[in-house]
Amino acid sequence: MNALTPDTGPDEESPAQLELLRLLEKHPEYSQRQLAVALGVSLGKTHYLLKALLAKGWVKAQNFRRSDHKLGYLYVLTAPGMRYRLQLTQSFLSRKEREYEMLNSQIALLREEIATQSKARH
Repeated sequence: MNALTPDTGPDEESPAQLELLRLLEKHPEYSQRQLAVALGVSLGKTHYLLKALLAKGWVKAQNFRRSDHKLGYLYVLTAPGMRYRLQLTQSFLSRKEREYEMLNSQIALLREEIATQSKARH
């Protein structure tokens, strides 16, 4: 059993789920269309991600009435959803720190290579 998800390990959806959870935490009143725009993904992808979070119990939808007299939903992170968002954040940060360290090493090697080639020409 993985720390990130009860039944599966982290996958390609994790960064998108993290962004959606972070956005919902700040803007629970956003419609799926607003979420899609903010995430820069299609409405279908947003619906898919949101449905998965709802099914796992990490987000719950509550009805509310919008100012234009239409019913809408508040998408509220549950306590397990908050823990999951924190785990995703930690995992994402660790992965990005490793990538950063690898890039720094590559940059240092490339700078050495350029310096060596420059000295060889002169």
